[in-house]
Amino acid sequence: MPHPSPVPYDPSLEPGLAACRQLIEGIPLRSHTIHANRAHFATLVPPLETAIGASPVDFEHVTVAGPAGAPEVELTVLRPRGGVRGAPGIYAIHGGGMILGNRFFGAAGLVDDVVRYGAVVATVEYRLAPEHPAPAAAEDCYAGLVWFAEHARDLGVDPSRVLVGGASAGGGLSAAVALMARDRGGPALAGQLLDCPMLDDRNESVSSRQYDGIGIWDRHNNDTAWNAVLGADRGTDGVSPYAAPARAADLSGLPPAFVTVGAAEVFRDEAIEYATRVWATGGQAELHVWAGAYHGFTGFSPDAEVSRAAAAARASWMRRVLGAGRSR
Repeated sequence: MPHPSPVPYDPSLEPGLAACRQLIEGIPLRSHTIHANRAHFATLVPPLETAIGASPVDFEHVTVAGPAGAPEVELTVLRPRGGVRGAPGIYAIHGGGMILGNRFFGAAGLVDDVVRYGAVVATVEYRLAPEHPAPAAAEDCYAGLVWFAEHARDLGVDPSRVLVGGASAGGGLSAAVALMARDRGGPALAGQLLDCPMLDDRNESVSSRQYDGIGIWDRHNNDTAWNAVLGADRGTDGVSPYAAPARAADLSGLPPAFVTVGAAEVFRDEAIEYATRVWATGGQAELHVWAGAYHGFTGFSPDAEVSRAAAAARASWMRRVLGAGRSR
């Protein structure tokens, strides 16, 4: 099938995209280079103490019960210095295609959320593929979420103001745990923040073909990750919605979703489809598609006008969902 013409990048984003590619994708991501990429990726994630810097944020590492028959799960909890009561809670899941990264990836953004919203944030370490195929990652994330919700008051969190969120694979896993919480009668979530979410193992959308060999986290990378996560099950009817949330037949009864994605990236069409399907059930979704924006653009091009607009939209949704500023 010929590749459809890609949406051009916003010129103001191109320097950030080039820097992102040079920093992250120096080694083509294929099945035989996953571990080399993982090792390289680890060098790009600064220590948590560096991410916190002079910010008034305390943290602690905790180990909690994992899924039945599986290892324990590690979490790191960040909270405003001096402690809080009745704070919003953010349960964060990192990206990396479910094959790369750790819970400190993107920690600077989590620190910002603690300071900006007075929130308590928990970030979860989950097992990676291919060593641990689906649904290991989603089950680990769900086990951590259950612990976070059950200990909300001990952590100074208002249990009615807990949301789950993440970017890329973290967005897909956030959608997965929201489905699990609904299906299992688990924690009642105030929202799900799905930032450029990795939702569909089929990788057959127009946008996936537009960004085949182009940009950051292109169609090849996406194939590599889904092959590692699902193995021979990929593309079959046996794929669980907890592995690929786009496979869920029913998207009703979910917490309000914030779906944000670039128009110039692989995940554009599956993100739009997911939000559309939530609306079709009568559910709440807020969808933002940013013109000319690449995968993860707000991180590497934070000063571009489109990035500032995206950050403002996210902050607005967070304030509305979390009721930040409410005293308890």
